[in-house]
Amino acid sequence: MSDFGLAASHVGLGLRREMLSAVLEQQQASIDFFEVAPENWLPYGGTYQKKFRQLTERYPFICHGLSLSLGSPDPLDLDFVRQIKAFLKEHQIKLYSEHLSYCSAAGHLYDLLPIPFTEEAAVYVADRIRMVQDILEQPLVVENVSYYAAPGQELTELEFTNAVLELADCKLLLDVNNIYVNSVNHSYDALAFLKGLPTQRIAYGHVAGHYRQHDSLLIDTHGADVSDPVWALLSEAYQHHGLFPTLLERDFNIPDMQQLQLELAHIRRLQPNDPMKLRA
Repeated sequence: MSDFGLAASHVGLGLRREMLSAVLEQQQASIDFFEVAPENWLPYGGTYQKKFRQLTERYPFICHGLSLSLGSPDPLDLDFVRQIKAFLKEHQIKLYSEHLSYCSAAGHLYDLLPIPFTEEAAVYVADRIRMVQDILEQPLVVENVSYYAAPGQELTELEFTNAVLELADCKLLLDVNNIYVNSVNHSYDALAFLKGLPTQRIAYGHVAGHYRQHDSLLIDTHGADVSDPVWALLSEAYQHHGLFPTLLERDFNIPDMQQLQLELAHIRRLQPNDPMKLRA
């Protein structure tokens, strides 16, 4: 069991409010943990909070944020970070992850935009990650993100990602779908990128679906079933990095729980049986 309360073999699901009733009505034995965006729950009290509390008492939960805006030129929103800290403490959540991107610049931009792949930006973002961790008094895990342009690029995506992880001394949320989407959109070797990430920094992983706009343009939507190439890349991730907790994301076009459980079961089928491939 890791410091975050998850075992390497744990399989999770991103919880959306549309799923609340189904999850509450029946124990989901196939789901080891849930992930939520705290921004989607902080504003709500009453019935939503009561139902959410019922679930956090039944299952392990982790948080995956949307608006910390680590790469923004604006100062960190420290009041928001303190709200997150209180939310994590209230629900005894030990893992909080965010995107290696930004979503604000003199106002909220309502999208996750790429941070310039430069050494200066890596230092800047790492300093902000450390600041967040100091306030939260717990680690911040950062996710490799999908992007469609790379303005001001001086480093490769892999060099930039590894530089931030090293400078901030933080953990990685390994998003397998994002690697595949970026490899198609930016014409690089997905497997080489995957193998270039530091095994010891992987806290957990994501898989999700995407939309094929064109043979050379994939859109990271989280609105479709996971594709065969992403499943294959997840299998490669286990073979190279060992087993790690893995979560299925589905943000819209959400099927019923039975269909989601088929994809969760597929994650388990890909998990290696060799004990040497297990990670604590």
